[in-house]
Amino acid sequence: MADISNLNLDKSAKSVRRKLLVFLILPAALCVGGLVTLFARTHSDKVLAAETQGAAAEPVAVFNAALGNATEELVMPAMLQAYDESPVYARVNGYVAKWFTDIGTHVRAGQVLAMIDAPQVDQQLAQAHASLNQARANLSLANVTTQRYQELIGSNSVSQQELDNNVQNQTVQKANVQSAMAQVVWLEQERQYEKIVAPFDGVITERHTDIGDLVNAGNGGAGTELFRVSRISTVRIFVAVPEAYSEQISDGMKVNVELTALPGDFFSGRVTRTDDAINPQSRTLLVEVDVLNPGGKLMPGSYAQVHFSLASTVRPLIVPSGSILFQAAGPQVAVVNSRNQIELRKVMLGKDLGTSMEVTSGIKPQDKIVANPPDDLVDGMPASIEKPN
Repeated sequence: MADISNLNLDKSAKSVRRKLLVFLILPAALCVGGLVTLFARTHSDKVLAAETQGAAAEPVAVFNAALGNATEELVMPAMLQAYDESPVYARVNGYVAKWFTDIGTHVRAGQVLAMIDAPQVDQQLAQAHASLNQARANLSLANVTTQRYQELIGSNSVSQQELDNNVQNQTVQKANVQSAMAQVVWLEQERQYEKIVAPFDGVITERHTDIGDLVNAGNGGAGTELFRVSRISTVRIFVAVPEAYSEQISDGMKVNVELTALPGDFFSGRVTRTDDAINPQSRTLLVEVDVLNPGGKLMPGSYAQVHFSLASTVRPLIVPSGSILFQAAGPQVAVVNSRNQIELRKVMLGKDLGTSMEVTSGIKPQDKIVANPPDDLVDGMPASIEKPN
């Protein structure tokens, strides 16, 4: 009986150990199987993601931006003015007898432009000559009388008082002669003013008179300006430069002037002077530019643009105009980053150079910029760089 009891106990113990072994091994096997399945699925997802990414990558051509000039060009509108401009008035009252120059005539200093018929001046001059002759005759008589009295005073034929009176009269007659001579000189000068002459070398830009017109001396009254003469061998340009650029403007600085009527044709000029003061209303510096005009192409009153070359604080980058996206967020440039993904970067634009644009901020020279990007590019989009042919 004891043997049978021991045998039953051994069987029971083996059964317990077998159940415990199954309980421990089965979970371990399940865990190992789960890990293998998870690893296989992860690897499969990575392979699928890589294949999907390769299939969805946007093929793009890229380039590097070129460096722009180290100078900044400031372009300001302006209007040409003659270096000298003067209205010409009559200096005597009278009628226009003749005129010899019309608009567009190039004249020299002192050249006669017109003749004034001033008969009253001629009459006054004749009268002045007559008065001068009369004064000279009176002086001659006073000289003779004084000399005779001086001879008679020694024999007491005349009194000292009479001699003194004649000497005084002689002095008065000398003064009368001088006064008459001054009157003649003045009227002869007035007679010279019957000739209207050019004040300097230039061109007649206006004529406001004709034969028979009544003119007044000086610039009083309406319509008394006869001609206007302009010196155009050199033209002046006054430019209001913004205060931000005023410190970079200096006397002697060279500039280029482009006429609105002659686009692309530049004339060399030079800064002559500034007013050394900032206008408190416009916050600008008044700058005078002089341009030589020997050919006469520059005409006063023409509109022009003055190009100042200033030292730039930021050297811009040059990109083709087609590489810039103009969207709601503003101008942007598409760049391929180190992860071969698209980055849309907001940029600050400078001057429009026609087929290219200046970019002053937002990109770097080493950036790979997408050429001719499509409008559907978005941030993070994968990209594949096409090799140049």
